[in-house]
Amino acid sequence: MIAAALSALLSHWRRQPLQLAMLLAGLALATALWSGVQAINAEARASYDAAAATLGQDRLARIEAEGPIPQDVYIALRRAGWPVTPVVEGRLRLDEGRSLHLIGIDPLTLPAPAQQVDFGQGDALLPFLRPPGLLFANAETLARIDGAALPPLRLADRLPPGTALGDIGQIQRLLRMEGRISHLLLDPEAAPGPLPALAPGLRLLPPDQRNEVARLTDSFHLNLTAFGLLSFAVGLFIVHSAIGLAFEQRRPVFRTLRALGLTARMLTGLLLAELMLLAGVAGLAGLGLGYLVAAALLPDVAATLRGLYGAEVPGTLTFRPGWAAAGLGIAALGTLASAAQGLWRVARLPVLAPAQPRAWAMASARAMRRQGLAAGALLLAALGLLIWGTGIVAAFALLAALLLGAALLLPLILSALLRGATRLARGPIAEWFWADTRQQLPGLSLALMALLLALAANIGVGTMVSSFRLTFTGWLDQRLAFELYLSAPDEATAARVTDWLQPRADAVLPIFRAETEVAGRPAQLYGMTDHATYRDNWPLLAAVPDVWDRLASGDWALVNEQLARREGLSPGDPLHLPGWQGRIAAIYSDYGNPSAQVIVSTARLLALHPEVDRRRHGIRVAPDRAAALADDMRATFDLPEAALIDQASLKGFSVQVFERTFAVTAALNVLTLGVAGLAMFASLMTLSGMRLPQLAPVWAMGLTRNHLAWLDFLRTLLLAAATMVAALPLGLALAWVLLAVVNVQAFGWRLPMHVFPLDWLRLGALALLAAALAAAVPVRRLARLAPADLLRVFANER
Repeated sequence: MIAAALSALLSHWRRQPLQLAMLLAGLALATALWSGVQAINAEARASYDAAAATLGQDRLARIEAEGPIPQDVYIALRRAGWPVTPVVEGRLRLDEGRSLHLIGIDPLTLPAPAQQVDFGQGDALLPFLRPPGLLFANAETLARIDGAALPPLRLADRLPPGTALGDIGQIQRLLRMEGRISHLLLDPEAAPGPLPALAPGLRLLPPDQRNEVARLTDSFHLNLTAFGLLSFAVGLFIVHSAIGLAFEQRRPVFRTLRALGLTARMLTGLLLAELMLLAGVAGLAGLGLGYLVAAALLPDVAATLRGLYGAEVPGTLTFRPGWAAAGLGIAALGTLASAAQGLWRVARLPVLAPAQPRAWAMASARAMRRQGLAAGALLLAALGLLIWGTGIVAAFALLAALLLGAALLLPLILSALLRGATRLARGPIAEWFWADTRQQLPGLSLALMALLLALAANIGVGTMVSSFRLTFTGWLDQRLAFELYLSAPDEATAARVTDWLQPRADAVLPIFRAETEVAGRPAQLYGMTDHATYRDNWPLLAAVPDVWDRLASGDWALVNEQLARREGLSPGDPLHLPGWQGRIAAIYSDYGNPSAQVIVSTARLLALHPEVDRRRHGIRVAPDRAAALADDMRATFDLPEAALIDQASLKGFSVQVFERTFAVTAALNVLTLGVAGLAMFASLMTLSGMRLPQLAPVWAMGLTRNHLAWLDFLRTLLLAAATMVAALPLGLALAWVLLAVVNVQAFGWRLPMHVFPLDWLRLGALALLAAALAAAVPVRRLARLAPADLLRVFANER
């Protein structure tokens, strides 16, 4: 009995291959987009873990200072019995815009947990120590830096991407850090006691305070996860639609099986087994597609993380069982969620009720009422989260409640509009058209909800990205006011260059930076010299009167928006830094920076941190003289190419990082819209085979097949247009939440919102085109339908 029943259920898919294809395609696409995002996130997090484990930093304590540590201090600690090992690290600019993270070590004092290269095998140790030394890197990094002017290269698979390991002496020479050390590593169990007085200004950090990059990028990966969930939800509308229509078509089969003695529990179990089989097939296909999606998007994600956070992520994808298992699991859960309503009806209805259309319709009507209540509850929850919610998770929960509530509300809104159109209709054809459209709405509602979500996501994210682009480019024009930026190889060269520039440039202003703490958390401290460059260009969001005079006095400071929002600071509030207490003169915008930042006068910075690196300066000169002056400086002082950066190059690089940051977002938007179009196609194709009983009487009364086909085509376009109109306010609300809530919680700054009506028109045209393409095949099928097929409706008992 069970085998015969299962065979009867599966025979439906043999008779409906297109419906089966749509079900499998919807679930595979949903799984692909979700698993692709998870594969990207898993690859990035694996890179963060590998970076945190470099030199055993996840197990070794770290001794550091506000700036580089003099080498004499390291020697004094070793003589005092501290088994520390020195580390020098920094980023080396290569040719053609490439850069490399260099780490210098002393292999003779390196503890066992920090060993990344086995120097005990082969001939690595002596070549490593002798000039010109060796650089170890993984295969991807070696390919990236091939041809650069570097010491000989060797393979070391255990190193993270974008990082090369060398002897400390050679790395000091490459980074121009002779006599200075970045930090010291120490086995925490081997520390003799508290740091001695011979090491003033040093602090000891335990191992668990590392891996800051992973914390900084959490919001970025949460953003990707949200898009993956949105794409998965849109794909599930296809699955929900296909499963719901399959249940509708198999009502007579359910009746027959129940009448033959199959229990409701057994029928539900067989349907569940059938669905799990389909979920397994589609899930495996989705994993393959997801791998391809992730492999295509990963280079852009890696460039984004490198540009925004300095996080090195490989540009190639590794298959990891974790995200694959999660992809199969969510495919099964999504199938169960899509089929839950149908399974519940089958399990609860009496024996013969499934074959009665009215009973099924009454169950659908009750479900529609519950759907309206759920929509209202979700929108109220979104309002509550907006008013009382805090944190990034609450912000994304707000987005989810808003989008899902609006999607559930859409069929009710369209039904009310169609009811009103029916009342206003004049003539029998118009009345039938609107009534028939309303009758078809339940079958199309899921596809239209998917289209609503896709359009709203496109409007919302497009508005956010365009607003960010407009604000960001204007902000760059303010912040990057210097025509040239100097990063001298050493401080002596910087002093000679600045003296040489005095009669040749309009102004040479220092750009000095130190590390500090605000409210017990790390922050960047910059010095600013009182000059018209800053007075005329610096982007202030809020300020006290005479802000620049107050800053120049040395008793006031500027803070960036991120720090102000994090600590609840306002202009005029007190500000405490190690060794100094002042007040806040202004808050300035600092887009793209994940860190807290404070600006004081240059004199105050030098008083607090006399050891500050003094190699960087900004140069003001007439724009038409900047290129010639840069050439003279390079020729006179033998400066490397990377030591001088012009304003246009810096702006171009910043804009390039911006564009690549949102390349993944744009790709996911396009994929989501494509899935929504597929959902409409699946629904229309399935409905076209079920509508003959409604179309045959109208055809028999005189409407031609071409006329009916055009009316069907018009119906699809009208529903798509109505969905686009509904998506516009939802998309703008989504954009506002992204800019004013999510962005503030994730990154600490708020962007002004701009609207772009031309983008809406283009998206509306694209939505109509997607609807037209989705309707093309069903409409063509209807126009070419044989009269015998329509007449057969009257010959069969219905």
